[in-house]
Amino acid sequence: MVEFDGMSGVDLRWYAVYTKSRHEKTVGELLWQKDIECFLPLREALSQWKDRRKLVQFPLFPGYLFVHTSLPDRRLDIIKVPSVVRIVGSNNGPEPIPDEQIQALKHFVFSEIEVDPYPYMKEGDQVRIIRGSLKGLRGILVEKKSRFRFVLSVDLIQQSVSCEINAEDCEKV
Repeated sequence: MVEFDGMSGVDLRWYAVYTKSRHEKTVGELLWQKDIECFLPLREALSQWKDRRKLVQFPLFPGYLFVHTSLPDRRLDIIKVPSVVRIVGSNNGPEPIPDEQIQALKHFVFSEIEVDPYPYMKEGDQVRIIRGSLKGLRGILVEKKSRFRFVLSVDLIQQSVSCEINAEDCEKV
């Protein structure tokens, strides 16, 4: 499904933007200032220093954030932002990410479950979650330390995220 901006009829799609290391939040803020919609999936992790411990938010996919825009109209605005390395794609140029993957990722990140980055994978059983807060999402079921993990992948950037799940809450697709 392709979205259109109601005012101008502009074709809006999701694209991955690769940034310099640890500049994802700054790039996101600068893009929002230019009225470019961004999505930076974050996760909380406990950081420990000598004198204290603190919950800190880290990007789920280090070095990446997502923009929802009409690329022909806004490409220069994006790549001119300091710390933007490139818009992810192939030799043919930037490639859009399917809306379904971004919507699933948002659902995954905004749920009340703990998520972890997970190495990207293509093989494995495709499953659909049939119960619980993630009902309807599709992904890969893998086993990790005798527990089952549900893995959601964003193909274009070859990054994935995982969470613990009961195998009986899934069905093979």
